[in-house]
Amino acid sequence: MEQSQVIKDPAAQRIFENARHLTLPPNTTAFRQGDACENYLLVTNGSVRVFARSESGREVLLYRVTSGNSCVLTTSCLLGNDCYPAEGVTETEVEALAIPMGQFKQALAESREFRDFVFTSFGERLSKLITLVEQITFDRLEMRLSRVLLEKQSAGIPLQLTHQELATELGTAREVISRQLKDFEKRGLIKLSRGAMEILDLPAMKKISAPV
Repeated sequence: MEQSQVIKDPAAQRIFENARHLTLPPNTTAFRQGDACENYLLVTNGSVRVFARSESGREVLLYRVTSGNSCVLTTSCLLGNDCYPAEGVTETEVEALAIPMGQFKQALAESREFRDFVFTSFGERLSKLITLVEQITFDRLEMRLSRVLLEKQSAGIPLQLTHQELATELGTAREVISRQLKDFEKRGLIKLSRGAMEILDLPAMKKISAPV
């Protein structure tokens, strides 16, 4: 359900009614690093992948913005009058509401419900972002990789993932992921095929993914 249907505050409703409705096709850049932040974006359908890119071109997935959610970086940039420090690209067709900065700040001042939604969403996303940084810093790669594979598996259907996609997700090099996947295969944990993989030993993978 869209937040515009949940938040009944008249001040917020006026903002939602005047918001611009956007439809973006898959693989469209929603914002780039260094872009000025001019609108509060609320995704009503679809998924946007938000990632950071190093000078060498390596990417690390920060989070996804899905239906009913907003982007923590967008909120941060609007509140701090900063430019985007990362990039957002649509994974599917995305429908979103774009609320200009001036109207966004007006809604924050006038609508308690809208203000609660914005800062609750901001806090939840920020907490997950901190957890991601901790995982990248302290968790072993095999633990992080096993978690991703477990999260993405679906009813025994082979996972349609490339080594590069996993490398981007985990913020490392494709060669590193390939070596780790080959190790998993040698240990009988997974089966690799072109552009896909299948978990063979679910209990062992869950054990690897668990914190020590």
